[in-house]
Amino acid sequence: MGIFNSIFGGDKEPQEEKTPMPWKQLTTLEQLDQIAKDSETKPQAIFKHSTTCGISRMAIRQLEAQYDIDPNQLDIYYLDLKAYREVSNEVGYKFQVMHQSPQIILIKNGTAVYSDSHGAISAQALAEKI
Repeated sequence: MGIFNSIFGGDKEPQEEKTPMPWKQLTTLEQLDQIAKDSETKPQAIFKHSTTCGISRMAIRQLEAQYDIDPNQLDIYYLDLKAYREVSNEVGYKFQVMHQSPQIILIKNGTAVYSDSHGAISAQALAEKI
C-alpha cells in the first residue's frame, strides 16, 4: 500500500493544527463598560458579525485563518449583531464609531483607536495597531 499512498497522497506531512480563535462572546451592554475598563491595561477588539451576510462570513473566515495574536496581547470579542442589535448600537455610541458590518474595532484606554470593515479586515492590520 506504500506506493499507492505516495502516488495518491496518503503519505502527506501532517498539517500543523491551528489554535482556535480566542473569542469572547459579547452579549450584554454591561460588558461594554468592562471592555472600556479592561482596555486601560490591555487592548480590546470587537468583531461585529452579521450571520446572514456573505461578506461578513468571508471576513470572519479570513480573520480566523490569519489570526495569530497572543491572547496576552489582546482580548477579542465576537458580537452577533443580529442577535444583539441593542449591544451593536451601543458599541457605536460608546466608542464613537460609525456602524459597519462586518467590522473590527480596536479599543485602548476606553477609546476606539482603529476600525475597519468588509474586505479591509485583517489580523495583520489589527496586530500592527496593538
